[in-house]
Amino acid sequence: MTGPGAARPQGAPAGRGRRRDRLIAVGWLVLAWNLFWGDFSWGNLLGGLLVAAAVLLFFPLPPVTFGGRLRLPGLLVFGVRFVAELVRASLHVARIAVQPGYVPRSAVVAVRLRVPTDLNLALTAEVLSLVPGTLIVETDREAAVLYVHVLDVHGPADLVAARKQIRIVERRIVAAVGSDAELRQVRSVPVDKESW
Repeated sequence: MTGPGAARPQGAPAGRGRRRDRLIAVGWLVLAWNLFWGDFSWGNLLGGLLVAAAVLLFFPLPPVTFGGRLRLPGLLVFGVRFVAELVRASLHVARIAVQPGYVPRSAVVAVRLRVPTDLNLALTAEVLSLVPGTLIVETDREAAVLYVHVLDVHGPADLVAARKQIRIVERRIVAAVGSDAELRQVRSVPVDKESW
């Protein structure tokens, strides 16, 4: 049904919310444009606005809405654990790099995320890509699956541990910025339970 009385699809932002999302996207694109040029000037500001308008006009992205809320305890836990994991992974990769004659084995693991939203998929993929030794090879948006390249795999137990670690990262992200329903969703299934 179309028209003024038609129901909006579930998860679709209202007109005002969609305009707000576009304004936020324009702001970030203009900021990125100025940072790329390394100079905040009126010319770069105008150029950034033109580029942002062109990007949003010719390459429209599906709306990514934020239905969650920021939770300070979850953000703190996520930040501390992320820094600890970053240091641990950096030391591990450094040890591999300087170990004479050692050739690490790698693998690609597929992990279906518990919360199949675009925002969760993007945040989880970004966090995993920032940690040395893991890299996102591909994402399947429809199935909410991340394909992750993992460095230094010795056997099947390491693959299980990698999947578990990815699900733990997802759980921490949802605990930091997810909605109550998303938090219940990730907590309802243990991180070590295989779905494949």
